[in-house]
Amino acid sequence: MRILIVEDEQKLADLLRRGLKGEGYIVDHAADGEVGQNKIELNHADYDLIILDLMLPKKPGYEVCRNIREAGIKTPVLILTARGETESKVLLLNSGADDYMIKPFHFSELFARIMALTRRPAELLKSELKVADLLLDLNTKKLFRDGKEIELTLKEFRLLEYFMRRPNTVIERVNLTDNVWDINYDNFTNALEVYIFRLREKIDKGRKHGLLETVRGVGYKLKIS
Repeated sequence: MRILIVEDEQKLADLLRRGLKGEGYIVDHAADGEVGQNKIELNHADYDLIILDLMLPKKPGYEVCRNIREAGIKTPVLILTARGETESKVLLLNSGADDYMIKPFHFSELFARIMALTRRPAELLKSELKVADLLLDLNTKKLFRDGKEIELTLKEFRLLEYFMRRPNTVIERVNLTDNVWDINYDNFTNALEVYIFRLREKIDKGRKHGLLETVRGVGYKLKIS
């Protein structure tokens, strides 16, 4: 999932980014209300959640939230508010926020709130993805091929999950970098190619017919036939 953090306190923003990335989320950041609102209006379809500080430079969080709701944007919003700020729960919720947390807070509670706000209907939730003889357990983040476990890093897991949700589909390089990395991905590096190589080594090495295929000049495909 992709999360936008709108927070002007850099240390807190960095802490949130590291914590969320460690849990497998893709994280973008804006440091003031105007930039945050602009990112939301332009890219709201890409975000599963917006974490929005209440007191921001240029435009306060509740105003940003109210504006995006008036624009018809329904992405869940979690507002962060410092203890002692006078804005009431009623004001925050009337602005269109889905929930709020008082700073300082424990990460365990933040993750619980995120899970609650981004929970999908039961029929959309899958605990496993299966393509050919690959089985990816989304809860334990474990991969099996022919019943044998293959260890993956978190980034490899996210990359393979993206492929397995789109089997037999040619996926362009930009789609992978946009959805598995964050907006700070450097297109002049070969990080994607390195991860593709590592993933191919793990799932295809020693097998006559590999699953992960390079489509020259376009991107990659996880083929099942």
